Amino acid sequence: MAAGSVAEHAITAVIVDDHAAIAAGVRSWCENALPPIELIDAEGRLADVWTGSGAIADVVIFDLELVPGNPDFGELRRLVDSGRRVVVYSQHADDVTALKCIDLGALAYLTKSEGPEHLVPAIRAAAQAEPYTAPSLSGALVVDDAPGRPRLSPRETQVLRAWFASSSKELVAAKLHITVKTVDTHITRVRVKYADVGRRARTKSDLVSRALEDGLITLAELNRPTPSGTFAGHRAVEPGRPPS
Repeated sequence: MAAGSVAEHAITAVIVDDHAAIAAGVRSWCENALPPIELIDAEGRLADVWTGSGAIADVVIFDLELVPGNPDFGELRRLVDSGRRVVVYSQHADDVTALKCIDLGALAYLTKSEGPEHLVPAIRAAAQAEPYTAPSLSGALVVDDAPGRPRLSPRETQVLRAWFASSSKELVAAKLHITVKTVDTHITRVRVKYADVGRRARTKSDLVSRALEDGLITLAELNRPTPSGTFAGHRAVEPGRPPS
């Protein structure tokens, strides 16, 4: 095996769960996976996700209810908005909670009754910024009343609109005070959500077309000159005709 090939495929995940038995079980599943997944146990302390060893993890496995009786959607939003790739692993099995987590930007939602046959693939998918649909989430998506329109988080919409109005992702990062990597993560997540509803958007022009169709941006905004005198990186488009 060539030097460095193992490192290229290694995945590191941090689990934020205050139940030692759950963390131990997930660690065992990760260690026995092929190839193994390195697991960092934050022991329910969210601070460890932002600093120290947790900061280098590819994926965050997040227990939605670190405080009993209080699902922490706010912390999930913070994780997503910071550019982290999140797999929610929760005791809640209701459709409303599952869909809300996906709306907020989680790449997968699994209940704690779903074992390694689903959690391990979900971690691997999230490491590539790809979604994973476990049976619990699949059931929730079936009853979703807006199958043709992806549920973008406010931050994803903000990044998308800023990208349309900028000539580069570097400018978006500077404007929103985030890193270029975070910009890339949000845009990738938007592409994934559109693909999941059967409306692929592989290019920037494709995303512009989708945004126009869904009312996320108007033609007037799209064709508004930027400070540099260009038109947001796009030429003018006609109603009903997507940009090339």
